[in-house]
Amino acid sequence: MAATDGPRIVRLGVEDAAAGLVLSTEAHWNQTIEDWCFFLRDGFVLGIHDGARLVATAALLPYSGNNAWISMVLVTASHRRRGLATQLVDACLEAARKDGLTCWLDATPDGARVYGPLGFTPTSQLRRLKLVKSTSAPGQAPSTATLDALCNRDRRATGLDRTALLSAFARRPGSRIVSTNGAIALVRNGRAACHIGPLFADHTTAALTLVDAIARSQDGPLLLDAVASQAAFLDGLTGSGWTIERPFQRMRLGPATAMAGEMPFAVAGPEFG
Repeated sequence: MAATDGPRIVRLGVEDAAAGLVLSTEAHWNQTIEDWCFFLRDGFVLGIHDGARLVATAALLPYSGNNAWISMVLVTASHRRRGLATQLVDACLEAARKDGLTCWLDATPDGARVYGPLGFTPTSQLRRLKLVKSTSAPGQAPSTATLDALCNRDRRATGLDRTALLSAFARRPGSRIVSTNGAIALVRNGRAACHIGPLFADHTTAALTLVDAIARSQDGPLLLDAVASQAAFLDGLTGSGWTIERPFQRMRLGPATAMAGEMPFAVAGPEFG
């Protein structure tokens, strides 16, 4: 695929995973090479090169029910403020319009000001939190749960079938699905930190208990993307040593095509949805 003017936009393949990882690492994102391979294999990923170097990307990942997620919007530092991200997102939106897809994304505050004029409307607020532990506190690991149980709860909460995404996460080395007292979560390794999410629970206490059990049984730093409207959950996290790194705004372009059955406590991650 090529633009009629400006830099040439091309569709990327799995062979571009290492170059994509360079971009997300530069931006201090938590993706691994496996994350990039998944998006390049199952999604529609576009890029711009400067010579042989990949300098900008954006991805469209289809979901069920005529939905798609826009993510991996990255531009290397030396090529920012040239409109490359806008061109790539426009190309993703053009592809989505042809297929009649409702688009979703997670935007930073600066990004939300860009996406608003394109027609995206806010749906929910997210908060990226991090826990850095000096030592691992002793604790019993929470019980394991099945992928089917996680996918069923995710469909109930989001109204979307994200089995392919959650399966890709869950089957990687170091990933685990855990549950306790009506709460269930996916824990997966990232480039720089272990990520908790999505996380569903019947009530706040169960959600906090599961997060605490994960933290006590897991080495290294942890990341979690909490839904801001779960105020008691956020307060419980910050009260136990988690720090809020930055906010995100979840946004949608197009009609709502799925009904959410419950509000999650944490999502899979702003870079993924």
